[in-house]
Amino acid sequence: MSGRDARTLNAWRRWGYRLLPGELYSYLLHMRPAEWPIMAGHTLLGYILAVGVRGAWGGEHLGRAILALVIWVVFLNGGTLAINSVFDKDEGDIGYLNAPPPLPRYLLHFSVALLVIGQLFAFALPVGFQIAYAICFILSVLYSVPPFRFKAVAGVDWVINMWGFGTITPYAAWAATGRPLDAGHGLVLLAFCPLFAGLYPLTQLYQFDEDRRRGDRTLALILGMRASLVVATLSTLLSFALLGWALAVLGVGIKSMALLLPLTLWLAVLVPWLLHHAAWRPQQHQRGMYRALAAWAVTDVAVLYVFAT
Repeated sequence: MSGRDARTLNAWRRWGYRLLPGELYSYLLHMRPAEWPIMAGHTLLGYILAVGVRGAWGGEHLGRAILALVIWVVFLNGGTLAINSVFDKDEGDIGYLNAPPPLPRYLLHFSVALLVIGQLFAFALPVGFQIAYAICFILSVLYSVPPFRFKAVAGVDWVINMWGFGTITPYAAWAATGRPLDAGHGLVLLAFCPLFAGLYPLTQLYQFDEDRRRGDRTLALILGMRASLVVATLSTLLSFALLGWALAVLGVGIKSMALLLPLTLWLAVLVPWLLHHAAWRPQQHQRGMYRALAAWAVTDVAVLYVFAT
């Protein structure tokens, strides 16, 4: 798609390019704001776990939480996705950005500035948040920038995402409150590492044939479809085992039964997928991915109900 078409793709694009002159709106698009609600939701999980549902909407920690959210979502995540665009040079649709506009001239400088400014802002928050940001800053560079570019190394990209998005992201919001992390809630945050490890290969299965034709060595292609689904199932079960451990450590009572709902949903997604994957078309694998994303959302809600109310 030409740069002109990318600018007029829809009403939002036309409005954005009228409001922000030149290439300014292109810089914003390459930060992929369509992903920000998802990142914000998973980040806030840690904050609400730290202060509880009732304490989340007021009190001394709210200002820190808002600052942490802006730093993590806009500067860290936005900068990470922008620097990813610089080195990917995609022309077709990419995650959370259809018909990406041509790369603005100073996108690399802009993305690095976002990451650095975010780290400087992080120094206004407790040390745990500062360290979490610094770790993900380093992972972002290793993930996208040559000669490292670990996003192209199947398995390494998986590890970076399961830790960076799965566990460190909600931990950062917890750390922003200044509250020490206890063992029980640490297990809750840790449980999201294998949960994302299970989700990650599921996002690649519907592109299995296309990735093979392009010669891309994704994690799912290296494992194979059946093994990817086995890994996803075992990782999900490990996640719920860690949540069960957290229940025991924290002494949660009858509310713990609420975790049976997301566990049932995950198994309802994964077991038929594992049994019938060979006969499924790419569209069915894509629907399976969306069902898994819905199960993730239900898991977040159930975790908050059990551990934060």
